Amino acid sequence: MKLAEALLERKDLLKRLGVLKERLVADAKVQEGDRPAQDPEELLSEAEGLCRRLKDLIAAINRANSRACLSDGRTLTEAIAERDVLRLWHGFLTAVAEAAVPSRDRFGLGRQEIKYVPTVDVAALRKRADEVAKACRELDAEIQAVNWQADL
Repeated sequence: MKLAEALLERKDLLKRLGVLKERLVADAKVQEGDRPAQDPEELLSEAEGLCRRLKDLIAAINRANSRACLSDGRTLTEAIAERDVLRLWHGFLTAVAEAAVPSRDRFGLGRQEIKYVPTVDVAALRKRADEVAKACRELDAEIQAVNWQADL
């Protein structure tokens, strides 16, 4: 099995667990004298089995991420950490740039005009955010390529 296939299975397992959780929550209690739509014990058993498979799959994915390398020699684990930080940094820069843009509502309580001015260079922040987003996309493409080549 390729690493990418394992990642798809992990995503599917998480989705299935979410659906099971919703079904269990919906049937966790019923009106006295009624029966749940599905047997909660059966659903719990199914969810437990999915959790066991998920644990094994995550461990295998983590081992593969530690072994597989990008063309520059970085492991997938290192590349994923870098991608995560790039995403965080992009969100950080974007939030600061958005916060610095003056709002259209510029009037205070006494209908006196209040003028706000940015304390940061919004254009420069947005440019930096775009550069970070590009670096993140490029790194993600490299990670995806390795995912389809690396064996679990």
